[in-house]
Amino acid sequence: MARLPRLVVPNQPHHIIQRGNDRQLVFRDTADYLEFLARLREAAKQFKVAIHAYVLMPDHLHLLATPADQDGLSRMMQWLGRYYVPYFNRKYERSGTLWQGRYKATVVDAERYLMTCCRYIETNPVRAGLVSVAGDYPWSSYQHHIGLKSDPIITDHPLYWALGNTPFEREAAYKASIEQGLSAAEVAAVSDATLKGWALGSEQYKLSLEKQTQRRIRQVKRGRPPRQSGELRTEKT
Repeated sequence: MARLPRLVVPNQPHHIIQRGNDRQLVFRDTADYLEFLARLREAAKQFKVAIHAYVLMPDHLHLLATPADQDGLSRMMQWLGRYYVPYFNRKYERSGTLWQGRYKATVVDAERYLMTCCRYIETNPVRAGLVSVAGDYPWSSYQHHIGLKSDPIITDHPLYWALGNTPFEREAAYKASIEQGLSAAEVAAVSDATLKGWALGSEQYKLSLEKQTQRRIRQVKRGRPPRQSGELRTEKT
């Protein structure tokens, strides 16, 4: 069965996951992380994709990004693979694919889930047990969002700016939200939507997006539809 084209909606944020093939490491040392981040900055600018948050894990990566057009997201990811994979293969004397199939992506309802998704991404190293606090992990956008450094890759989303009137207020508010943590339901919602390719948002948002894109973007409950009033029920004998 042919796979449906990946849903990309211009000017809407998307959560992206790209995993290493067979869970292999895709970043082995500091130089690898720096190489990928340099390529990401270049690709995002070239293909007009705003990066709002990211984390590079040893065997996978997450991005929160808004493309300006229909093709920018896929072209950015293809370009990253075209330049980073040969670099990695040459360095470690290997050949073949590095990534596990196509990257996973979902459209995000910004008003309801953008900040949740941002926190989900930047606390990934804590959930994975790599660090005890998000600020200790150097390969994410978290330090940018709390004012420890300025990250040229990041384009802050208007909802981040709405956290406060000054940089200090925004950084303090964001740090407090990270320290508050995510519920198990929030983690599951972000993860499930992205891995399955369903939109991440309210029911109203999903209905609106389905009308806009003319395709189903949410999971339908399994089972027989309910019987209408007056409908006769027949059973096999």
